[in-house]
Amino acid sequence: MTTNLGIDNAMYGAVALNDTTRAAVATTTLSPRFYTTDFAAMDAMSVEPVRAEWDALIAELASDLNRKHFTRDKGLGWDLDIEGLSPALRAEFLDFLVSSLTAEFSGCVLYAEMKKRGKNPDLQALFKYMSRDEARHAGFINDCLRDFGVQVDMGFLVKAKKYTYFSPKFILYATYLSEKIGYARYITIFRHLEAHPERRFHPIFKWFEEWCNDEYRHGEALALLMRADPGLLSGLNLLWVRFFQVAVFSTMFLRDHRRPEMHAALGLEPEAYGMAVFRITSEISKQVFPLLVDVEAPAFLEGLRAMQRLDVELTAARAGGGAANWARARLIQARMAKAFVSLLLLPAKKNPLPASTRLAPSW
Repeated sequence: MTTNLGIDNAMYGAVALNDTTRAAVATTTLSPRFYTTDFAAMDAMSVEPVRAEWDALIAELASDLNRKHFTRDKGLGWDLDIEGLSPALRAEFLDFLVSSLTAEFSGCVLYAEMKKRGKNPDLQALFKYMSRDEARHAGFINDCLRDFGVQVDMGFLVKAKKYTYFSPKFILYATYLSEKIGYARYITIFRHLEAHPERRFHPIFKWFEEWCNDEYRHGEALALLMRADPGLLSGLNLLWVRFFQVAVFSTMFLRDHRRPEMHAALGLEPEAYGMAVFRITSEISKQVFPLLVDVEAPAFLEGLRAMQRLDVELTAARAGGGAANWARARLIQARMAKAFVSLLLLPAKKNPLPASTRLAPSW
């Protein structure tokens, strides 16, 4: 479904449609998606069971800790040598930036629409602040893209991108994990580059620490919404909790293995980096999920490796063209689906929920 959610296009500017915008608009299995939901049902959620924690978090979001962070003159230094990037690294890094922008802007669009359509003052306040943060993130990335002579037309993106419908509970599971794994990814890269500054091939990485704390706070709010409704975290819904953990982890694993030059430049091995991120995300998720994927189980990593090998085969088949490769691609997709189901069927770990949902970012 394609729809215009009424975002003010003028605030994002407009450029001629280019390959960068087309890449952001494209919808593939691994690309970030735009979402829509049952806004009335979302608006009907109550935060009363977690009122004290909720009010403290909303006050923190209202204080706007990063209101001056997303500017190049913040004193962090914008030392950029575009000519020093190899063509392969440049291509993968641009793919990373466009994918990240699309994910951030997806959140901005969804949260803005929730605020616009809602009447619940608690939810309206939350989504106003979350949309504000995501708009800054997306705009900052787009500003970085200008250094490469490209830009994503975000106004066009709102109108042209396909929207996927998720029920409110799916929105909560998926966006919670997206925000928390976003924190884990950014902080892992930031800490690594603190220890190895010679690997920092682009200045945007200097902004990652405070940036990912925005993501962390967003995840805290979504965790509170889930903890306020115990039905979301019990019964058959635990199957969905497990499903979204496996889906988010496997998507990241495959996506990062498609950027070998970028990770080599950073001095990160994609598999080791991925597992470090999964451990952090799983540790954080103890605040809300009664059931956790066992990321330390050898079969979990083996399953991800199997999917990644198949993804390499799938990319080659799609590149080959022709009826034979089309049929081969369909067979590989079926094998990938089977590997994904095998991950879903692995034993999960039970997790008794803590009395307090809020968790300080200590990584």
